[in-house]
Amino acid sequence: MRTHVSTHTHTGTDPLAGVRNLGILAHVDAGKTTVTERILYTTGTTHKRGEVHDGTTVTDFDPQERDRGITIFAAAVSCSWDGHRINLIDTPGHVDFADEVERSLRVLDGAVAVFDAVAGVEPQSESVWRQADRHGVPRIAFVNKMDRAGADLDTAVASIRERLHPVPLVVQLPIGTEDGFTGVVDLVRMRALVWADGADAAEEGPVPDALREEAAHRRRLLEEAVAERHPAALEEFCDRETLTAATLAAALRDLTRTGDGVVVLCGSAYRNRGVEPLLDAVVTYLPSPLDVPPVRGTHDGTEQERPADPAAPMAALAFKVNATPTGRLTYLRVYSGTIEKGDTVWDAGTRRTERIGRILRVRADRHDPLERAVAGDIVAVVGLKSSRAGSTLCAPGAPLLLEPPGVAEPVVHVAVEARRSTDTDRLAAALTRLTEEDPSLAVRADPETGQTVLSGMGELHLEVAMERVRREHGLEVSVGRPGVAYRETVGEGVTGFVYRHVKQDGGAGQFAHVVLDVEPWERDTAGDGSEGAGGFVFRSTVVGGRVPQDYVRAVEAGCRDALAAGPLGGHPVTGLRVTLTDGQTHVKDSSDTAFRTAGRFGLRDALRASEMVLLEPVVEVTVTVPEDAVGGVLGDLAARRGRVTGSGTRGGAAVVTATVPLAELFGYATRLRSRTQGRGTFTARPTGYAPAPVATTVTTTR
Repeated sequence: MRTHVSTHTHTGTDPLAGVRNLGILAHVDAGKTTVTERILYTTGTTHKRGEVHDGTTVTDFDPQERDRGITIFAAAVSCSWDGHRINLIDTPGHVDFADEVERSLRVLDGAVAVFDAVAGVEPQSESVWRQADRHGVPRIAFVNKMDRAGADLDTAVASIRERLHPVPLVVQLPIGTEDGFTGVVDLVRMRALVWADGADAAEEGPVPDALREEAAHRRRLLEEAVAERHPAALEEFCDRETLTAATLAAALRDLTRTGDGVVVLCGSAYRNRGVEPLLDAVVTYLPSPLDVPPVRGTHDGTEQERPADPAAPMAALAFKVNATPTGRLTYLRVYSGTIEKGDTVWDAGTRRTERIGRILRVRADRHDPLERAVAGDIVAVVGLKSSRAGSTLCAPGAPLLLEPPGVAEPVVHVAVEARRSTDTDRLAAALTRLTEEDPSLAVRADPETGQTVLSGMGELHLEVAMERVRREHGLEVSVGRPGVAYRETVGEGVTGFVYRHVKQDGGAGQFAHVVLDVEPWERDTAGDGSEGAGGFVFRSTVVGGRVPQDYVRAVEAGCRDALAAGPLGGHPVTGLRVTLTDGQTHVKDSSDTAFRTAGRFGLRDALRASEMVLLEPVVEVTVTVPEDAVGGVLGDLAARRGRVTGSGTRGGAAVVTATVPLAELFGYATRLRSRTQGRGTFTARPTGYAPAPVATTVTTTR
């Protein structure tokens, strides 16, 4: 084990206080995987530095990850530092795999956000930051690649402040710039940490004379920023006009955990500089399972809490499944209680019992067997047959259902078929396995063509999925051209639309009479406190009991049935509010079924009478190109119906941002490379839906 100088004193006797569950988040190519590799190397978990460009990293163990040089699948690893166990998840940075990040964030207590010291905040680092905000995950920032030409900590911190809006609390001052970056000044302890060439550990010493004045100034700014936001620190600051290292560290820990501040460190993971202070910051500032609120779940409609206590009833959330040919590996975050090998557990979603065959401590694709896992652990288990990502596993005698991670709606689809007709069943089994592992993939049969359609989050997502089918299952498949998932919405609705459902065929009949108003609705602008799942709101203004409440619920269910296929092209309908204003019942022939049918066919006909608009998915594209290629790139974006929203320069290159329909981006990577002699790059992130061109917008006849 390498030596280091710790800034943390581990107090308390509860072993859970020494656990940190954290993720590494960043834009693609900011250095997440290299940071993870250096953490494993520095903690003595590995004995050789893995390199992304050599394909020797621990966490990017999938052949496609090594071929492409990017992280595709979230990989869990476990290591120890300063008496703490760190369970670490290296998450993907590419937008097509944002769902992997979402599932990981659901089970993490903290995160390290990695930023490129030259580029600062990039589009996908902004997206994952927002995801962490939604989950309330405390995080610290690590500005990586300080040894690169153009690296500037202050500029990177400014972009964090301006684009992400946290309060950055910079606790280090770099020693040297670009190629001359050799270490940092620790502003909390006022000491210098310097890494000699080829050295694994830092040498501690006094602050260099040349930096003493600058370090004192920055320490003062840090103290003022902390005192402004932390009452105990403010009290000491007013009394003494300074803060002790212990008070400053305690205040930084509190501000990190409440989200009122983000500690910022810097380094160069590739050169192994800055990794030990980062690990110290992880154990000092980020929360343990004891520091986060007890997990909440429901049982029989009532909300319950489970504390992070090994003696409490067991509750765990499955967040990832690997369906290998030798069996299914299910990754769990244990929130409370204890799981032992051979235990029977209850799957609260499927309402079935499952048996835990083996429990494994995970190190990417290698595993160490465990006898038990306790609250706060992230482990993999073997033996679960039907549990999926998002399943809750709990003690059979104390059922609890935890909220599963959200699953994004697929926006791109391709038709797939086996080249040999004898492989059709094998292809179906392979696709089923893919959707078990990745809930953001969906498979369906097209009712018109009979083709099998695979849907996902982007071109790369589907490309990776089909490559897995070829490699892992030995199948030859044909893949159609990508298409996008359109939606339909109401441009102008109808009021007082009457629909009567009357059916008499002997015996009890069916009777339902409904009057519907249909109008456009947007979640952000509704302003009436209504909440709509999937862009749909239903309400009733019926008075005098003309439609009983049970039948109102049936009408709503029927309306939801009608949203599956709109009148323009059978696409899902979104962005509307339906109001049931009146209706009639029959003393004998009215029923839930009759009113559900009336809701379904009534809304279907009301949509045909409305002015409908076709929506297409749009993305924000950030293109980075040499300045002499900007003209061609702007022209190409305009030809793709792109709307330029910003431009600037960064690190000697031009950066253009534009909003472009997703359908126009297929094949753009190849086109951009040819236009810029291979020097241009681009990233894209979904921004929602926008009306398609007038040529594809249909107004139905009233």
